[in-house]
Amino acid sequence: MMLKPTSIIIGEILSKWSADLEVDVCDSQNKKAQSLPNAGQYLGYLERVLVLTFILNGQYTAVGFVLAAKSIFRMGDLREAHDRKFTEYVMLGSLFSVSIALFTGFVVAKLLP
Repeated sequence: MMLKPTSIIIGEILSKWSADLEVDVCDSQNKKAQSLPNAGQYLGYLERVLVLTFILNGQYTAVGFVLAAKSIFRMGDLREAHDRKFTEYVMLGSLFSVSIALFTGFVVAKLLP
């Protein structure tokens, strides 16, 4: 559930903003050329699995560590992009991803004996 289904949900939520990001085709192609294929998808998978695992084990501070680490590494990318839309898009995707993982973790933790 934390892998492909959640990616599809987040993709659908963000789809109304995706078109705005591809207005400048040249800039969009440069961004794609500089990143690994599907890296964002796999980072999202890993992030959600880690957050879910930490919630189920009661390691709430570790969730903060994952978020802080991701923020530190992403900050440079977002600052270099000089694109407010791209920054907001990435932040929305990250927050939706973490929110779904947190919500799922808390629900599953309540359901487990």
